[in-house]
Amino acid sequence: MNFSVGKTVKQTGSFMKPPYELKKFCLLFLMGMLVFSLAGCSKSVARNQSQLEEYSITSDVFTTLQRTVVPGSKPTVAIRLDEISKYRQYGYGNWTFGDPLKSVTRTDIMPVLYAGTAVTKKAKLLNFFTITDIHITDKEAPNQLIYLQRLHPTWPVGASLYSGIMLYTTHVLDAAVRTINALHKKDPFDFGISLGDTCNSTQYNELRWYIDVLDGKVITPSSGAHAGAGAINYQKPYKTAGLDKTIPWYQALGNHDHFWIGSFPVDDGLRKDLRQSYISDIVLAMGDPLVNPANITKSDYYMGVFDGSTPYGDIKYAGPVTDFKSPPKVVPDPDRRSLLRTEWMKEFFTTSSNPVGHGFNMADADKGFACYSFVPKSSIPVKVIVLDDTQREDDGSADIHGHGFLDQARWDWLKKELADGDAAGQLMIIAAHIPIGVEVTAPASEMGWWTDPKNAVTLPDLISELQNHPNLIMWISGHRHLNTVKAFISPNPVNAPEKGFWQVETSSLRDFPQQFRTFEIYLNSDYTISIVTTDVDPAVKEETPAAISRSYAIAAEQIVGVDMDDYNPTNDPTVRPMTAGSYNAELIKQLSPEMQVKLRNL
Repeated sequence: MNFSVGKTVKQTGSFMKPPYELKKFCLLFLMGMLVFSLAGCSKSVARNQSQLEEYSITSDVFTTLQRTVVPGSKPTVAIRLDEISKYRQYGYGNWTFGDPLKSVTRTDIMPVLYAGTAVTKKAKLLNFFTITDIHITDKEAPNQLIYLQRLHPTWPVGASLYSGIMLYTTHVLDAAVRTINALHKKDPFDFGISLGDTCNSTQYNELRWYIDVLDGKVITPSSGAHAGAGAINYQKPYKTAGLDKTIPWYQALGNHDHFWIGSFPVDDGLRKDLRQSYISDIVLAMGDPLVNPANITKSDYYMGVFDGSTPYGDIKYAGPVTDFKSPPKVVPDPDRRSLLRTEWMKEFFTTSSNPVGHGFNMADADKGFACYSFVPKSSIPVKVIVLDDTQREDDGSADIHGHGFLDQARWDWLKKELADGDAAGQLMIIAAHIPIGVEVTAPASEMGWWTDPKNAVTLPDLISELQNHPNLIMWISGHRHLNTVKAFISPNPVNAPEKGFWQVETSSLRDFPQQFRTFEIYLNSDYTISIVTTDVDPAVKEETPAAISRSYAIAAEQIVGVDMDDYNPTNDPTVRPMTAGSYNAELIKQLSPEMQVKLRNL
């Protein structure tokens, strides 16, 4: 919050110079008044901030191992996604607490004859959490794609472009942080990692809201004219809890963090006015890129914005251009500016939580190289490799930029990190935004591995390289907003089962089921590794913004629906169905003989 005290006033006319004593008296008097004014201002600000609402959560915090959130059955009366005022009337968004979700023991990558019936957990090596795909959204930005949902009301992808959930993205993150802090008091976390898509559309204010929630700052979740900030619950400033300062948290890069709406380059794509559109006062007009990406250059429809002065965030300035006598306008805001990849990374150095930079180092940030590794506990031989596997801004693709991709520099870096981990006798976890092997190859899937020649490695060659490093235990990711688990079985499962590894996806904090994940890694008595991964619903108090968001997320699921074939388009038998969107498991991994010896000695 910025404050200015007084004005500089230019005096005119001819005056005699006052004596020195009088000037000194006047100066001291003015300084005294200034100090008095600043003190009063500080007290006023402190009072105002102390009076800001905090959205507490319920005192009973559970994981899905204790209870689950179960959506109600789909209501019979059909309504549109944007008819939020009718949700409660017709029963949309209802849910109850349901039975616990058991943890499934998975031995897919173990030897065929492995039983493990007498195996016990010998020591806990790590305890950490993942959050991902928060999609902090400036709902009043003039260059969204809201109207596309109305053009495709039955397409599940449309809900990612417009949904009532977009009103409360910072509030859900705050509830998740409060839940993490409560769990931390019971069983301390060693670290947390965010797997990308912190922002919805690369904006400075979106990223600042995200970091400030984790830092425990006051959030003003509105922009431009700040309509409704004094009365509407999703617009009101509020105080966040902040992540417990004893938990270090790390960050990965997602496609939404450096592409417009996660899909197109801001500067190097087909549309040349995108960067200016962020800070413009004119609502963006566009064709329908869901039908043809080339339509991004057209100006057929005004895309609309949320009206923050209305209780349900009514959509205004949306529809065919021909319906408007003049271009609809909003109050511009320089804080909506789009961040370059380098600027996005450097923003993590402006933080009050740990570590400064949250994994990034300034030298790599200057180059936009968003890969790094860290060792969470110096006494435990486990390394986390944080990999940027998103597309490049200058890749020349006119397609939606949600594919998996490694340029030569990142590919070379990953191979070296894996080789160094083997040489150092470290177990390894790869943390990346985009998962591998669960989507059909691009361009058939917008989330599959990209096949363009500029991609330094094909998916089969990437998997082959990973399986050559037996110390790799797991690949963790977000991106698909799903809680799936996939087994990458060793190419030689009989003689070298240790070459297999697991992939665990974490769902979005934006869309249902709005969950994060915990991971407990154990060394077992037979010197195998157990990865116990559990989904967690953020605890929410009734009628708080986060509770309303959960209801809206469930309503969106009921109205738009999800094609359940989408969660496993490759028909992989190791990717099991999710119960109400959740999946808990204990994943067992065989260690190499060398690592078994090292851990015995340790």
